[in-house]
Amino acid sequence: MLTRLVTPHCQFELLRYPSQADDPLQAWDAADEYLINTLADEGVPEGGVIVMNDGFGALTAYLHPHQPYFVSDSFISRRGAEENLRRNGLDGAAVTWLDALAPLPSTPALVVIKVSKYQALLEHQLIALAQVVTPQTRILAAGKAKEIHTSTLQLFEKWLGVTTTSLAWKKARLIHCTPRSQPLDAPSPYPTIWPLEGTTMVIRNHANVFSRTSLDIGARFMLEHLPLMSARQVVDLGCGNGVLGLSLLARDPEVHVTFCDESTMAVASAKENVEHNLPEASARAAFMVNNCLDGVTPGSADRILCNPPFHQLQAITDHIAWQMFKDAHRVLPRGGDIWVIGNRHLDYHHKLKRLFGNAQVVAANKKFVILRAIKR
Repeated sequence: MLTRLVTPHCQFELLRYPSQADDPLQAWDAADEYLINTLADEGVPEGGVIVMNDGFGALTAYLHPHQPYFVSDSFISRRGAEENLRRNGLDGAAVTWLDALAPLPSTPALVVIKVSKYQALLEHQLIALAQVVTPQTRILAAGKAKEIHTSTLQLFEKWLGVTTTSLAWKKARLIHCTPRSQPLDAPSPYPTIWPLEGTTMVIRNHANVFSRTSLDIGARFMLEHLPLMSARQVVDLGCGNGVLGLSLLARDPEVHVTFCDESTMAVASAKENVEHNLPEASARAAFMVNNCLDGVTPGSADRILCNPPFHQLQAITDHIAWQMFKDAHRVLPRGGDIWVIGNRHLDYHHKLKRLFGNAQVVAANKKFVILRAIKR
């Protein structure tokens, strides 16, 4: 749904990507407004501008005259920002698009950060910034007041320098930070590394990957029922660190697995986990950063494993799962199947039955259910 961001300093038509006609959520929030109003009042310094974690491009659109660097771990956020620039007649070529693992430009004049509720991602970004900012760099961050904790401010203090916070405005809060002259001489804790139980494999997780320090209970349940030896082309959709596809490669010497996620850090984690644990299987693995299965050729996979997220940024939503299921139905050939792991209360059974005409329960426990649907 298209929404209009109107401030005393700008007007933009913005949509959440991918566009949902019945989506009641807007593509910007009070923290975006607070940042834009503050930048308008105080001015943008001359020099390089970095924008981090811009949800759908509101900040990038406002700072477009300064040719900003857009830094995000989200493929969907980047596509949303690109589309919103286009809709507002702004040239996307004026923006330098960087994923969350790419090197940052040196000596920026301004860094604007939408504070992620995932502190590991924020910490990774602050560590990266500490290597390129100077005491003259202006750092301005904002987020929901309820998600800016003492621990959030302590991360800025630890890795960058003196940090203060504003009063709340429309339930949003600003963070001001002045970098010290020398970065903290301490190693980054990312990626985190932990052993995969019951195997000799070791899992590497970049900062923004779900269940960063251990095997999550949903994946553990799925591994107990992982389908083997009956499909040759498998997609691990929403792969996260890739533990499902990795285990499939380890157990089935003939299967080919495509690891797909909208998070650059997730796909990088999955790739590293295959390369470090199963280098001999690298030829049977492919990796894709994408919005669900956009552009994937129909008939190119005969099985899809799927652990859908039920949120987009901070919003709880089921449209990503629905898109995953629709894309799976398009990509699978007749006789191909999708295996879905999800919380019992999410009621994926009815969605799959609506699309595929069938859905069977493979296994269930008190918290999770594994469903299988076959394309007829």
